[in-house]
Amino acid sequence: MAKTLRLILADQLTRGIASLKDLDLAADVVLLAEVMEEATYVGHHKQKLVFLFAAMRAFARALRDEGVTVDYVALDDPENAGSLGGEVRRALARHGCDRLTLTEPGEWRVLEMMQDWREELDVDVVIREDDRFLCSRARFEAWAHGRKGLRMEFFYREMRKETGLLMDGEAPEGGQWNYDPDNRKSLPKGVTPPARARFAPDAAVREVMELVEARFSRNFGTLDHYGWGWTRAQALEALAAFIGEALPRFGDYQDAMKAGEPFLFHGAVSPYLNAGLLTAREVCDAAVAAYEAGAAPLNAVEGFVRQILGWREYVRGVYWLKMPEYRDTNALGAERKLPDLYWTAETDLNCLAQCVGDTRDHAYAHHIQRLMVLGNFALLGGFRPREVQDWYLLVYADAYEWVELPNVQGMALFADGGMLASKPYAASGAYVDRMSDYCKSCRYDVKAKTGDDACPFNYLYWDFLIRNEETLGRNPRLAMPYRNLSRMARERVDDIRADATRFLDGLPATYEG
Repeated sequence: MAKTLRLILADQLTRGIASLKDLDLAADVVLLAEVMEEATYVGHHKQKLVFLFAAMRAFARALRDEGVTVDYVALDDPENAGSLGGEVRRALARHGCDRLTLTEPGEWRVLEMMQDWREELDVDVVIREDDRFLCSRARFEAWAHGRKGLRMEFFYREMRKETGLLMDGEAPEGGQWNYDPDNRKSLPKGVTPPARARFAPDAAVREVMELVEARFSRNFGTLDHYGWGWTRAQALEALAAFIGEALPRFGDYQDAMKAGEPFLFHGAVSPYLNAGLLTAREVCDAAVAAYEAGAAPLNAVEGFVRQILGWREYVRGVYWLKMPEYRDTNALGAERKLPDLYWTAETDLNCLAQCVGDTRDHAYAHHIQRLMVLGNFALLGGFRPREVQDWYLLVYADAYEWVELPNVQGMALFADGGMLASKPYAASGAYVDRMSDYCKSCRYDVKAKTGDDACPFNYLYWDFLIRNEETLGRNPRLAMPYRNLSRMARERVDDIRADATRFLDGLPATYEG
């Protein structure tokens, strides 16, 4: 009788995943392994490590309850080989398996390793497509073929038609494809975000927390505010809480920011979704069901569905289409070292202190914090893309390279030269002031344009345009700011350059992460 070893990765905690669909309870073995190689290729946030190890262990227990033979290797197992390849070899020998079945991983480097196993191992190695996504890699390649630009909006419309989500026959529900113009309100005074579904660690999770503190004490982040769930049931509870309590106002305030409120009306389900405890289809279906029941407005539901059916599927397609060269793009020649404030949150810029602080405390920040504060500052400052990539990859509980890399390279840094976004998402302090309450408690004056008390975002914005004019000057979406720049007096341009240089040169950049 053939005996198959089925390897499940930390982001594949889905019972219906391809590699488990024909599981033979009598003959097969499921392997899950906590290995130092994967835990240290970047210095992951402590909460990310706790979440994944705890979720892996809970998934293994659930499989065992079904009668599945599970081989689980804990990080502190003295026999742990320290790598996925080493644990696969040990398990194949231990169980006498003649086949290794896998689901394709989410990262290029892991796929290369798995493909090498076909040559290195003396068993059949079967790598199956990850069908948890609503758009296969082949389907995305077919959509992208022959296109000069890969704009998400056009992809999103095709996915709406193919899935039937928020469709009225052949037309979009409500007559519009996109309600983004309705979703840009700042948070009014007196609006209180709902409490989010957070989960107190049980004894098993506290054991994992102790392990992480012992082995990864120098890693970024704190466990003091840990509240992520670690089971499928908890992930469903978090989804239901979002749909019932936050989704109705998610659309209006999805771009808003507020000090001390990292979640606001956002889903905060991305860690569960990206680890496999939830699936994209069920999350979209839950939101659409709320709309159909009259429990959430169309602008909120469409905006949320667009993040998953549109953006999440799209960035995965871009990642696999353009790797491995994509990660090395640096179209704007950004070469400054990432400053220490991204690690310490020690800065007089209150918006950055708030967003880095939220990230440190929760391994989470919502998409506008990530893009328009943390990413915008990295863009304006000209920080090295590879350092910015690594930072985003390690600090968030939902971060995996397939989703992190296109967001950083294409959206935040414009490092891909405009393949993903039609213009850089560069903004001055006025945007942060309009969409948040951060500026009210900042030492800098968001209204001042130059000088020691001016908000650095203001002169950094113009300095960014000045130093990148050769590359960006003909971008039609930047025509207005470049016209304004052309009218500036030479003295003001000199002041902007001097303020920007002084500020950036004064940022400590010694932290190694």
